[in-house]
Amino acid sequence: MDDTHAAPIPRSLFAFSIFYGGMVCIAGVLGNKQVALGPLSALGPLVGLGPLAVEAGIFAFLLLVVTSSAMAELHGRSIANRLVQIGFVPLIVSILLSFIVHALPAAPEMQPANRDAIQLVLGGTWRIWLGGIVAYGISQTLNVTIFAALKGREGGGLLWLRAGIASMLSQIVDTLLFVTIAFAGVFPIGELLAGQMIVKVVLSALLVPPLIYVFVGLGKRLDRQA
Repeated sequence: MDDTHAAPIPRSLFAFSIFYGGMVCIAGVLGNKQVALGPLSALGPLVGLGPLAVEAGIFAFLLLVVTSSAMAELHGRSIANRLVQIGFVPLIVSILLSFIVHALPAAPEMQPANRDAIQLVLGGTWRIWLGGIVAYGISQTLNVTIFAALKGREGGGLLWLRAGIASMLSQIVDTLLFVTIAFAGVFPIGELLAGQMIVKVVLSALLVPPLIYVFVGLGKRLDRQA
């Protein structure tokens, strides 16, 4: 097939797609660590909860949200949704590789502390992996849907507000789905759900609005250089 006259792929789409795939894979690894975020931790006692912490994977997930929103802004809702759908490929492959590497015997020369640590990281239960897949697909699609719908209503303005609202709502759904699928019936999840939602909403409100301008601006710059 002659592709001599095929339309070139926009540089922003190419670059952000690679970045998006990397964030999909690293989010699950980072999520193995719970982090306390200073003043945010103190919000818990104010609402009747303990000190708040959040899995560190939230930072990668917020970058996924920003990237998909930037794609919706630059190239439209259908392209952004396609990016989310393709993101299932590195996500599922990384999970399968985690299962395989976890099952393979460690080299005798490996330090016991390192061996035990990596086995713990790779040894997530099927419910945790399933929760991650379901929460990713639904929350990221919801983010694009809300962002695009607000753009259709408000036009091209209020970029920071559209991105922030879409991120906050999608992160609430992400937390509800993941925690319920992964841990319901294992232990009471009410306090965990409330705490995670509070922290993720606050982080979305603080980080997503400025980041969306950085990503959209970078995307426009990349496309101008084509």
